[in-house]
Amino acid sequence: MSTNYFTDREYGQRLAISETIDERVWEALQAAIDMRLDDGAFGYRFTAQCPDGDGPCGCDRQAFARFIKAEVPWIDWPLQRGELPDTPVILDLLEFCASAVGEPILGSYHSYHHHHHMQWDRDAGLTKFVAEVNLLFRRNGIAFKLDDTGHAQRILPLPVAQTLGWHMFSTGDDELDRLLEYARSHFLSPKLDDRRDATEKLWDAFERMKTLERGADKKARADALLDRAGAPGSTMRSALSEEAKALTDIGNSLRIRHSEIAQEMIERSEQVDWLFVRLFSFVRLLLLSSGRSA
Repeated sequence: MSTNYFTDREYGQRLAISETIDERVWEALQAAIDMRLDDGAFGYRFTAQCPDGDGPCGCDRQAFARFIKAEVPWIDWPLQRGELPDTPVILDLLEFCASAVGEPILGSYHSYHHHHHMQWDRDAGLTKFVAEVNLLFRRNGIAFKLDDTGHAQRILPLPVAQTLGWHMFSTGDDELDRLLEYARSHFLSPKLDDRRDATEKLWDAFERMKTLERGADKKARADALLDRAGAPGSTMRSALSEEAKALTDIGNSLRIRHSEIAQEMIERSEQVDWLFVRLFSFVRLLLLSSGRSA
C-alpha cells in the first residue's frame, strides 16, 4: 500500500515524533485485525480444517485466541472497544498478527458448510499488513513502523539515524564489537527500557575502549586514545579530554552503569536519545582516529 494523500504531496509527511499510539490509531488497528479474522487471513498460522476433511477453510479463531493470550499476556482478548492498551503491548500484538498473516487464496466453494477452501500467500499477506499498519502510523506521526519481517522498530530522529547508520563495528576487539552492536540494535527498540539498556552497554563499551591502547595504567591508556583524536597540547585535545571526563561523570552519576539509590533515573525518551547520541558520536570519533573503524 503506497497511498500518497493530497496533504502528503502538498505539505509533506507529518514528522514521526509521537511514541504513543492514541485511541484513533488503535481503533483503526483493531479494524485491520478484525478484517483479517473475518476473511481468514490469520489461517496461515491458525488453520481451520473443513469438517469433511477437504482441507483448510479459514482461521481457527479459538486457536488464535489461545495463543494470543499466552504470547501477548498483557492484552485483553477479545479486544474491548474503548480500552486503549499501552503502546508496547499494541506493538507486541501487531508482531503477533504479522507472524500469523497470509493473503487468502480462495479455492472451491463448499456449499454445505458455506465456506471456501483456502490457501495462503504468506509474502503478499505480510506485505499488505505491514503497509497498512505503517500507513496508519505515518499519517498520524507515530514514530514506529513494522519492518519487512513484521517486527516493530522505532523511527529515529534524523540526526540520530544518521549517526547510528555508520557501520563501524570491526574494531579488532570482539567484546567491544559485541557491546557496540548490542547498543545500536537495542537502541532501535520501541521500548524505553531496551533503550536504557542500550545506553548502559554503550557506556560499558566506552570504558572498555579506554583500555585498548598501550600504557602503564588505565589513565595512560585513555590519554593515548585521546592523543590519537587530537594533537597533544592543542585546544581540540583539551576539549576532548573535558568531554571524556564529562561523559565518565554522567555514567557514574545517572543510573546508566550503576544502580545506587542516589543515582537519578533517566525518565524521558528524548533524554535517552541525547545521552546516547552524545556518547555514540564521541566513540565514533575515537574509533575513526585510532584506526579501529572497518
